Amino acid sequence: MLTFLKKIFTWWNRETIGTRIKTILQGKLIGKDDQGNKYYENKKGNRWVIYANEIEASKIPVEWYSWMHHMPNKIEKKHNLEKYDWQKPHQPNLTGTDKAYYPNKNEDAVKKKYKSWKN
Repeated sequence: MLTFLKKIFTWWNRETIGTRIKTILQGKLIGKDDQGNKYYENKKGNRWVIYANEIEASKIPVEWYSWMHHMPNKIEKKHNLEKYDWQKPHQPNLTGTDKAYYPNKNEDAVKKKYKSWKN
């Protein structure tokens, strides 16, 4: 019951009931990315994404970013790009998480690199 109420009233738990109804009635599934996000479009040209897990805009990979923002480019119709060996998989913004990048993490980041002019 609580899960049902969350789907009705909250947008941060995947999609709301309104989005689900719109997707069922008007949405045409265009494709899926590696993370499980599903991309839809209707006849008017509106585009939206149903996220697989947590809703975070930075989870949209580069192959789908231009499609979502109606920016034509060479990969518009080809969403499954061949990845090179040197390319890393797409990651969402990790700021504020345990996996966030901190320069000089092992050293004291609070060290003063200057002398104050007042003592």
